[in-house]
Amino acid sequence: MSCDQDAETRHVLGCFRDRLKRLIQVEPLLDLLHFLEPDRKDRIKAKFREEGDINAAAFLIDEIIHSKNYARGWSRELIAALETVGCRHAAKYVLNSPPEPTEEAENDSCVRLIDLLQLTLVSMKTGDVCAHCRALGLLTLEDQENIMKLTENQGNIGGARLLLKRLVKNEAGWFSKFLQALEDTEHHDLVRELRGEPCNEDGEAVSVKTVEEGEQSCSETMPVLPPVLSANSSLLSEDLDSSVDSSGGLCTSADNEEVDMYKEGEEEDLTEDDDPSEESKRDIVLRDYQMEVARPALEEKNIIICLPTGSGKTRVAVYITKKHLERKKQMGQPGKVVVLVNKVPLVEQHYKAEFGRFLKHQYSVERVSGASQLKISFPQIIEQNDIIICTAQILENSLAKAKNGDEDGIKLSQFTLMVIDECHHTKKGGVYNHIMIRYLSQKHKNQLLKKQEKSPVPLPQILGLTASPGVGGAMNQQMAEEHILQICANLDAFTIKTTTFKEEEAKTPYKRIARAEERKEDPFGDVIKKIMDEIHTHADLKPLCDPGTQYYEQWVVQKEQNAAKEENQMVRVCAEHLRQYNEALHQSNTIRMSDAFRFLNKYHTEELKTKSSPDEEGTITITDTERFLFTLFKDNKAKLQELMGKPQYENNSLAQLKTNILKEFSTRERARGIIFTRTRLSAIALCQWIQENPKFDEVGVRASYLIGGGDQSVVKPMTAAEQKDVLNKFRDGQINLLIATTVAEEGLDIAECNFVIRYCLVTNEIAMIQARGRGRAEDSSYTLVAEAGSGVAERESVNEYREKMMSTAIVKVCKMNRADYEKKTREFQMQAIIEEKVKIKKKLLKGMMKEPPSKISLSCRQCSVFVCSGEDIEKIENMHHVNVTKQFSKLFTVRENASLQERLLDYETNGVIACKNCGQQWGSMMLYKSIECPCLHIKHFVVTYSSKKKTFSKWSELPIKFPAFDYTQHADLLVEDSEEEDLETD
Repeated sequence: MSCDQDAETRHVLGCFRDRLKRLIQVEPLLDLLHFLEPDRKDRIKAKFREEGDINAAAFLIDEIIHSKNYARGWSRELIAALETVGCRHAAKYVLNSPPEPTEEAENDSCVRLIDLLQLTLVSMKTGDVCAHCRALGLLTLEDQENIMKLTENQGNIGGARLLLKRLVKNEAGWFSKFLQALEDTEHHDLVRELRGEPCNEDGEAVSVKTVEEGEQSCSETMPVLPPVLSANSSLLSEDLDSSVDSSGGLCTSADNEEVDMYKEGEEEDLTEDDDPSEESKRDIVLRDYQMEVARPALEEKNIIICLPTGSGKTRVAVYITKKHLERKKQMGQPGKVVVLVNKVPLVEQHYKAEFGRFLKHQYSVERVSGASQLKISFPQIIEQNDIIICTAQILENSLAKAKNGDEDGIKLSQFTLMVIDECHHTKKGGVYNHIMIRYLSQKHKNQLLKKQEKSPVPLPQILGLTASPGVGGAMNQQMAEEHILQICANLDAFTIKTTTFKEEEAKTPYKRIARAEERKEDPFGDVIKKIMDEIHTHADLKPLCDPGTQYYEQWVVQKEQNAAKEENQMVRVCAEHLRQYNEALHQSNTIRMSDAFRFLNKYHTEELKTKSSPDEEGTITITDTERFLFTLFKDNKAKLQELMGKPQYENNSLAQLKTNILKEFSTRERARGIIFTRTRLSAIALCQWIQENPKFDEVGVRASYLIGGGDQSVVKPMTAAEQKDVLNKFRDGQINLLIATTVAEEGLDIAECNFVIRYCLVTNEIAMIQARGRGRAEDSSYTLVAEAGSGVAERESVNEYREKMMSTAIVKVCKMNRADYEKKTREFQMQAIIEEKVKIKKKLLKGMMKEPPSKISLSCRQCSVFVCSGEDIEKIENMHHVNVTKQFSKLFTVRENASLQERLLDYETNGVIACKNCGQQWGSMMLYKSIECPCLHIKHFVVTYSSKKKTFSKWSELPIKFPAFDYTQHADLLVEDSEEEDLETD
């Protein structure tokens, strides 16, 4: 290079100094910069040791810019050195070839996201991710060695931090490769986090359960069922509780609040009395903006209406429904409308507040809920009514039946209009999307039929409603637009209609973040950590991260699973106890110490009960390790009780929450609000805390909680009747503060709610918009309470950024050229149809590859005693795995089922079955058509499969084909046994 080129490089270094100092790796670079004098290198190295890479890089750049004594060609040496140590991105800037502004902005967004989510990302398996990143060209060999050395010396988290620092110095395109590395190393939760898709936010159990534990038979991604069914019902597998989770798939966890909020309950007659004074209220008058967004639908086009919560989307849908049916009547054609919702209470809400209220005097409107499956089949309901409001899973189940040739099924062609509420859930894997795939497939077939001059199959008009379609984890504006187009394609929408509210902007809740200081002293937590350390020592366990964190939870769950497979009962039971202590630490950081203590005390009390044998059932073994664990808690119990009575040691988040609640109720004439929290246990505990504190009573707080209805071991679920009662009292004002899990984020229609608090809880941008939308009064506020350093506030800022991208993307999609829009949406639709066909073929192939039950055997997860062969297991209704052999009946005891609820259908659960040897729960006793059937929960066993020991969370993970339960055979045996007993008695 010439002197002029060296001078130009100095100028470029000055221009890009602020960016280059973040891209240069100083330490390896210095070894290759021979034009630098040794004393200058030493000064830069000292800067690196004292102040880190960025300040050292800035010092290096300044040295090069201001020194004029380097030999000619130094700039070429600098560029070559940068490329050699892997700083190719920096080298491009030095060459004055920076990326395009849009590419640079996208890369900056990726770097910012990594920085914001670092607290979550450091939970990665550093060694595995590092190796994959090296293979993908994101790291040099020296990078890999340094990262692994730091991991060895400082642990997994230290190595992960260095890996992330190194990654962001790569040139644009590194982010997608990093996601690939995470996918390849099975860090699916981290990938979803980076893409903006939520993980399980319930914070309770993360395992997926079967019907015996929550699994459905129709689909591996169907919602949780309690053990209730009607053998002849077309609604068999749905139980009126389908609910799409916020990631677009149908949740399968029994503990996920999106799925298990509403179970079957009593049917109430919520129809208003027919009153002449109500007649005038039945007239539907739309505002100008509502009429504007409705116009394409009134022209029989498929559309998505995207309006903020509280702006009357459902009212617009009622109006469109009314006009649709009127038009069909005038044309002498039949009209039939189905309104699909993703949660059971919305069935009642839409009926009572909207569709029933305005249309029942003119049309037959029916809602499908719990009691209806006992009176009439779903196809009959469809046939006899003009408007049907139901959960999406009910419709999907009936559509599936029709495809399989079942007379009890229905077809999409029976409807002329389909309204899809919360349509942003129409994404891959979700029940809405299953329905729309059927629609799109038929639409594609219709095009072929038209070419053959044959009559096409009629399809319903589609009307989607949403307040927040989200951006699907998009990192830039283009990706956000792609996401909106994907939703439009999935719903076959002609367009997406939205509007800007100038006059109503004041209704947007005022937002603030209330940061609580980090705890300075935590003697209660210290005692728990001391107990955990003693358990670590006893079981020779060496945790990779600090207790009280999600990373520790993941580590200890893995330890328990491995120990169960290895039949190492000491480590397995220690890991199970450590998991409870870790949960208690988490609780003490968000709710009261006394709540955390009660949680631990209840766990140990119930565990001790499992070790007590029922009369005449023999002796249950208590191992030395179990005795050690029980004694350890007993020895520390008094100290924990003493500390929980000292309020000065409570967490600061609780104090911050108290301040905000008192402020809302002291400054408002009629305060009414919702607090969203992560777990059921915290919702109940916060409610008790408020009810027991006289300060809240003084300002007029009347609190209650709202949690899910799915059965699980930690917290007793709410029944449907209890949930309805709480919601009604909240609407009526008898309750003015609701503490809820994420079940209440979507669908609650409470106009008077004037403040919303999210307590240490952040998910994605859709959930943020939905939660904020609960506050609909003029002076509403939205507050995020978060502990400093927890990462919650940072994740909220990511959601705000994504919300802005979403709004911009919707506007751009609306302005797209019609030909470009149709081409893009058609591509997405064809892709969806092909993917569905491939999925079906894979599923059929998987079914054909299933092996015989003799391939497996089950042993107790706790004591490793042999339980049964797979040949002893049969399936009831293609769901429940039972073992009715006499040999098996000698191995278990039956205990009372504390959560037993009355069942009116074909079977009921009478109790819990547990191992006679160790007391480990195995499942439940089910009464099926008068036959007692022990129903096995796979999670409680270790499965020996092809000579390898494995653990499973749901039966569908096993590639085994179990035979159907032979009722006649077992009934005959039962009768024979009974006759023999009668003869002996005679």
